[in-house]
Amino acid sequence: MPTELPIACSLGADELAARLAEMVELGRTALLRTETAGAHAELRFARAPGVRKRVDAIVAAESRCCAFLAMRVGDERDAIVLTIEAPTGAELVLRELVDAFGRRG
Repeated sequence: MPTELPIACSLGADELAARLAEMVELGRTALLRTETAGAHAELRFARAPGVRKRVDAIVAAESRCCAFLAMRVGDERDAIVLTIEAPTGAELVLRELVDAFGRRG
């Protein structure tokens, strides 16, 4: 019998603030564009030194605290692509994540 993961973040307030700050900084320096449709988002980051490592670190950290999100990172010729899929009912969480990357300060 399949079990669904709870739609909940396991971070405390201080940890969440630090994680969001990482996302804002990465987005400010490297985010090219985002596309969101329902429970699916695709974020494109510049292919610059260190960006892939930073995206991978955020994905690894988010996978531990928000295991209900499916996240994968891919390389394209002109961009590093982060794809996020949210289960039904977690669209708001997905939107908040995407918005964090898009904040400018």
